[in-house]
Amino acid sequence: MLSLTGIVTYYGNVQALKGISFEVRAGEMVALIGSNGAGKTTILRTISGLLSPRSGEIRFQGEGIGGRPPFEIIKKGIAHCPEGRRVWPGMTVFENLRMGGYLRKDAGGIKEDLERMYALFPRLIERRGQLAGSLSGGEQQMLAIARALMSKPTFLLLDEPSLGLAPIMVERVAETAVTLNRSGMTILLVEQNANLALKISCRAYVLQTGKIILSGKSSDLLVNDEVRKVYLGKAN
Repeated sequence: MLSLTGIVTYYGNVQALKGISFEVRAGEMVALIGSNGAGKTTILRTISGLLSPRSGEIRFQGEGIGGRPPFEIIKKGIAHCPEGRRVWPGMTVFENLRMGGYLRKDAGGIKEDLERMYALFPRLIERRGQLAGSLSGGEQQMLAIARALMSKPTFLLLDEPSLGLAPIMVERVAETAVTLNRSGMTILLVEQNANLALKISCRAYVLQTGKIILSGKSSDLLVNDEVRKVYLGKAN
């Protein structure tokens, strides 16, 4: 469904991605794990058009999308739920959700999807008239995911959804990702909590300083000695 081949991306004069190549097949949840600064978020920003690759190719459902602007990427069916949630704090929950469907023209479908988001995240219907900036961290994460889903994507880029959340909310967000994936949503998950990422994904890629150094089934990586030592804080 999505493939990256030889992707090189810079921040100014600093090379962040050094020839990244991987693929995500339809229906999978694939994780990107690695330490801070490894390039995980940069990959998602490059896919969603927030950054343009210096070289390499990104293909989505067989079509080249590298370097296209974000609104075109969204129209293709890729939604990006960013690190840090990035909700609009001065807008209500309802207004944030409506902005998620801004490019859509199907009023009836938007209304149906609003109800679907409220069913998926019951807390949001209780808070729909409340300013997003007044929500708890967990509620803001729910809103950020729901806002991304309002564009009616087939592919979700999910960046650090557990960051800064209480353990009970981490569990709830993980359950949401699994539910979405089981319903048919293809997900590329960036998560610094490697243990969580490997438990809920089917495959994973390990990044280090802008390069993929390891890949495989998530269940295999969970018991890999190097991964356990460096990313899971465990040793045999």
